[in-house]
Amino acid sequence: MDPLPGTARIPNEHDVVDLLDWCTREGIAVIAFGGGSSVVGGVEPRCDGRGVVTVDLERLDRVLEIDTTSRAARIQAGVFGPHLEAQLKPHDVTLRHFPQSFEFSTLGGWLATRAGGHYATLYTHIDDRVESIRVVTPIGISQSRRLPGSGAGPSPDRLFLGSEGTLGVITEAWMRLQERPRWHAKASAHFADYAAAVAATRAIAQSGLNPANCRLLDAAESLIHAGVTVGGGILVLAFESADHPVGGHLARAAELCRDHGGEPSAENAQDVVGDTWRASFLRMPYQRDALARHSVIAETFETACTWDQFDELHHAVTEAAKQAIYQVAGTGVVTCRFTHVYPDGPAPYFSVYAPGRWGSTIAQWDHIKAAVSEALATHGGTITHHHAVGRDHRPWYDRQRPTPFAAALAAAKHTLDPAGILNPGVLLPAQ
Repeated sequence: MDPLPGTARIPNEHDVVDLLDWCTREGIAVIAFGGGSSVVGGVEPRCDGRGVVTVDLERLDRVLEIDTTSRAARIQAGVFGPHLEAQLKPHDVTLRHFPQSFEFSTLGGWLATRAGGHYATLYTHIDDRVESIRVVTPIGISQSRRLPGSGAGPSPDRLFLGSEGTLGVITEAWMRLQERPRWHAKASAHFADYAAAVAATRAIAQSGLNPANCRLLDAAESLIHAGVTVGGGILVLAFESADHPVGGHLARAAELCRDHGGEPSAENAQDVVGDTWRASFLRMPYQRDALARHSVIAETFETACTWDQFDELHHAVTEAAKQAIYQVAGTGVVTCRFTHVYPDGPAPYFSVYAPGRWGSTIAQWDHIKAAVSEALATHGGTITHHHAVGRDHRPWYDRQRPTPFAAALAAAKHTLDPAGILNPGVLLPAQ
């Protein structure tokens, strides 16, 4: 235990077991902590005066085994993204999961929140990389079997993926790896009409081409983060492979863009627009902090919906955000981009920028957050695609999930954590 009250830096799994035993006996809440990059109140100790221990897992940071035959690795949960990739690089393999928080987040955090990565199609979430998970719960250790797939009942891994520290503390996992990509191809396509840009994106998502990047930026997003004025939007595309050239895939995607009125950049030309947006994308979290220090409200809302619902949802969310901004700030900007796309729907990511009043920015943020979240819930979107539920999204998550599932989740929580010590108030009401 460190001298700082309420914080425990855990050097091994046995200490996690001992800590959970002690906290269960004493009725002290436990919050597992990876990198602390949650933007939804996932690791904040809001426990109404109850004693809380934050469990810092950063010392569990090693790649323990690599199975080169099966191309998988046994990895401790406290490892940060860069240190994880540094340990895999000598073996010429990679997990290739790059969330925007990559530098400041851990494998355990990705698993506990079902984090989304940089892949815009196919392998969009960390779920797709999981072979097996090991979790310490107050009633014992859960270790699933390493398997490429299984039809043996409900998946034990799926119980803990996305559980946000409420059912146990993830200590390690076997993760599926891939060879490092050797072939790359990228381009961007400009559209004069937003509806046509959406249709082109849907055509590519349903084509089976599976681009690594397929992010549609609306006109406002294009201007702010790519520095380009365009009527409809810009579609940023990229393909990669460790096995074969991907120029043909890009050529076919460009053809689909042209079929919908898009103007793709020339083959083999430097994609300046795409490169500018990618650089801005990496800086966005730092820019948000800088804007907040100047009393600017900069907030994001990410969701997913089916293609047939997108137009209605996009209109409803945009109007709800604009109205809420007008009510609390007078003026502002709303942008939208697709972070991920699927054959049956996109994952829209809305950003809001508005002037704040010093001393009132939290209340202004709350008002906008509630208005947009209500629009998402009312018009068929999920309350979160990859930011997790935490405490901020709980009211809308409670409405989204089916009642029988909520009862089953509560029963699992009571069984695995009978004293209710694990991250109380997240996913379920605190006991």
